Amino acid sequence: MSFRARHLLGIEHLAPDEITTLLDLSEQYVDLNRGDQKHDTALAGLTQINMFFEASTRTQASFELAGKRLGADVMNMHMAASSLKKGETLIDTALTLNAMHPDLLVMRHPQSGSVSLLAEKVNCAVLNAGDGRHEHPTQALLDALTIRRSMGRLHRLTVAICGDIAHSRVARSNIHLLGKMENRVRLVGPPTLMPTGAADWGVEVFHDMAEGLKDADVVMMLRLQKERMDGAFIPSEREYFHRFGLDAGKLAHAKDSAIVMHPGPMNRGVEIDGTIADDINRSVIQEQVEMGVAVRMAAMNLLARNLRAARSNADAGVMV
Repeated sequence: MSFRARHLLGIEHLAPDEITTLLDLSEQYVDLNRGDQKHDTALAGLTQINMFFEASTRTQASFELAGKRLGADVMNMHMAASSLKKGETLIDTALTLNAMHPDLLVMRHPQSGSVSLLAEKVNCAVLNAGDGRHEHPTQALLDALTIRRSMGRLHRLTVAICGDIAHSRVARSNIHLLGKMENRVRLVGPPTLMPTGAADWGVEVFHDMAEGLKDADVVMMLRLQKERMDGAFIPSEREYFHRFGLDAGKLAHAKDSAIVMHPGPMNRGVEIDGTIADDINRSVIQEQVEMGVAVRMAAMNLLARNLRAARSNADAGVMV
């Protein structure tokens, strides 16, 4: 299986064959998770530490569940009660944890680049569960798996990513991944929520939902990242829904076979109409949640293999 990464810090540096390898392994874990016996031993004897500096339901729960189903010893750190609150730096926290010899560190942090900094200071595999506005690689991978299973392929599709692009790490990771897999990516949203220079990213930019969704295969809605906004980016939520919220009228511009996605949590009546979100014929939002566990199991399995191989090579070198 082709997967060379030591850490999973983002999609940007993954090759298409590595993405395919991870998704193929994820398929096996989908089957495992749907069975009566949901356990594997891929991480048996390894320790996984989850560090979430931001609130999370889906990502944190699925990483914890993924680790336990693979046989790891899983510890969830309560960062609000950690020594960081006493003035300890992130680097000192990383060095402290590294001295305890963990094997996998999963971190979500509000500052872009923080997870990469952590990875430089530890001797274990690091997984990015979302860092600031930078990336959220496992979300893009679970989105990719959902698309591949729903559409039968993950290439040459037209994918419309709609909403708050400017503040979304989910959008950035998906843009990287979908581009690597030869898809046509459209960004749709108001100018105030569109990053400067977005048109230079190899995507198409639209400020009108009807134009952006025309003949789309996949409609991916994004949450308004209010916690990252330091000003008035939209007139009102009501006006935002009128122009950019997904409802039946706007969805009609996409293909009849188009699927609807949302990374969650959803603001119903703001980004998406509740009827659309719950439409079992169009919405794959719950499937995204399910795929999250399988993708995180696959990611940790592959990183653990590389970690064990690196340690084995290091031991052999010392012996020689």
